[in-house]
Amino acid sequence: MTLDVDRLRREEFPWTQTGESVYLNAASTGPLPERTVRAQDAFTRRRAAPYRLSTEDEFDVLDRSRELVAQLIGADEEEIALAGNTGTGLNLAAWTLPLGRGDAVVIPDLEFPANVYPWMAAAAARGFTLRRVPARSGLLDEEALLRAIEAPDVRVLSLSWVGFATGYVADLERFGAACRARDVRLVVDAIQGLGALTLDVRRIQVDILACGAQKWLLGPWGSGFTYVRRELVQALTPQPVSWMAVAGSDDFSRLLDYDLRWRDDARRFEQVTLPYQDFVGMASSLQLLHELGPADVAAYAHSRTSELLDGAEQLGIPVVTPRDRHAGIACIRPPDANAASRRLDEARVAHSVREGTIRLSPHCYTTTQEIAVALDALK
Repeated sequence: MTLDVDRLRREEFPWTQTGESVYLNAASTGPLPERTVRAQDAFTRRRAAPYRLSTEDEFDVLDRSRELVAQLIGADEEEIALAGNTGTGLNLAAWTLPLGRGDAVVIPDLEFPANVYPWMAAAAARGFTLRRVPARSGLLDEEALLRAIEAPDVRVLSLSWVGFATGYVADLERFGAACRARDVRLVVDAIQGLGALTLDVRRIQVDILACGAQKWLLGPWGSGFTYVRRELVQALTPQPVSWMAVAGSDDFSRLLDYDLRWRDDARRFEQVTLPYQDFVGMASSLQLLHELGPADVAAYAHSRTSELLDGAEQLGIPVVTPRDRHAGIACIRPPDANAASRRLDEARVAHSVREGTIRLSPHCYTTTQEIAVALDALK
């Protein structure tokens, strides 16, 4: 199907009609659709008088969220652990994968800190070696990463699907095949990709994938998930431990049995109590993306980003994001990023400044006319 952008803007993002902002900052925070705001408000009003909410109501929210996430990434619901942010899943990988002295973890340079600090801290505490592979010409060096995981002591490769400061899209399918051939675990930070791109975790053979929902998935802050491959779930011991990580914890009449047998699915990794109201919102936003068609949303975001990259090149502004490896992020490097940022602010173009670049990130609600406004401000 083709996106009906006018209807989408009118019904789900009415602020786009007011001229208040040209919003090109989804890579920072995605806006909430109107349906999401309504769903959160309605749930919170019920929460104000807790007798209106049953335990079943609360846990149905989480079940629905896992179901929609699983459909989006080609996983089973049993492989989804809901989480408040991307860092939860990356910490899960750093602290629970079997690693110790004599083992090595490989990460690329230019990673967002969420995929660096957990590994640094875990390496210091657990004794494994952390190797950071330098970038090449300011971008992810895939060939160097592939060479790095050939070392016999490497056990894990952890990387971002899309670079937050470059917009570079890593070839996850290639990395997945290479890691599987070498018995190396593949861990992915997907927050800058999912929603602007589509994903099938079976095809890319990822082991752990972490993603917050507040950017391209148009969800509330405090919502997200971790995918753990089914074969790996039961091999990992939860850390930290939630009181609902154990098999018998759904029976609230027998909480004092203290039987430390883990759940047999990824819920063993969830940290209860989860913010139900935020997952009500996440589920509403995911439902919208499913209705629009994830592939159509991705194609539309790609087209608007291509317009930004084309326009920047025509203006003579150096482009950082590779034309053949981009999703929804366009990073450009004007001679004076701060001055360019001020001009964008004056034109009411929401954007980010990251590592000396101007980062522009359109989404399913962005029009070609809005792209033109941004480019005009950059002249």
